[in-house]
Amino acid sequence: MRKFLILTFTFLFFNLSANSAPLQANISKEGESGMNRIVDAQTNMPIKGARVSLPQKNYSTTTNSDGTFNLNADINGATILSVEKEGYSPFSLTVDERIASRPITVGIEKTNPMNLTIDKDMLHLGDNNYSDTSANAGDFRVKCVGPYYTKNIKITHASNNTYIVIGSIIGVDTKMAQSMGQNKISVAYSSPPEIFFNGNKIAEIQLNGDGQRFKIPRNLIRVGQNNEITIKTGRNLMQTAYIDYDDMEFMNLSIESN
Repeated sequence: MRKFLILTFTFLFFNLSANSAPLQANISKEGESGMNRIVDAQTNMPIKGARVSLPQKNYSTTTNSDGTFNLNADINGATILSVEKEGYSPFSLTVDERIASRPITVGIEKTNPMNLTIDKDMLHLGDNNYSDTSANAGDFRVKCVGPYYTKNIKITHASNNTYIVIGSIIGVDTKMAQSMGQNKISVAYSSPPEIFFNGNKIAEIQLNGDGQRFKIPRNLIRVGQNNEITIKTGRNLMQTAYIDYDDMEFMNLSIESN
């Protein structure tokens, strides 16, 4: 799976879990139009009628006939930008005022029958008890569903390279996230959120970011049957008087097979 974002520099979105694989974002200089644009990742043709939203800002717009769109929203700090279009896989990425100040082009991919969308909504895990210095706390808007999320999904085919993919994650306050400057907390940190597949822990989420992929052991997949996916948020490791769950938000949960 390859999706790209055109700006003026190049970097790689990835997470550092031991059993995860990186998703590359191809980024290069935008053309002369000076407009934000959504295009087909394979053909580079503009996509009309794609829904572009900032869920945490309650902002939504639609691309024009030439694939262009405006971001008329107050962006101050990291927030998640979502792109949806019928026939294409949902896509999201984290943007901030620096990125939003430049023309961007996002390439989205047509739906792959080998991939399965589990949930494209923004989801908030935790207990609604968090510091304003927590990673992206100022952008939390979605109602909290509790300390964990679980869903049963039928998988009709699988391979030795099958992954749980999370489009975008914000709010993770692990020690690694702290060391990477993703929050402003100086005296506390949380345990990493955990991912379970059919009751087996398969990964930990150490960092905030986009396109994080976590490999599912092939022997755990029940082809043709329901499979249970659970994501549990971490806990504040400095709080011993009570359980203080780390608040985090994520969106665009899917399964991909290569």
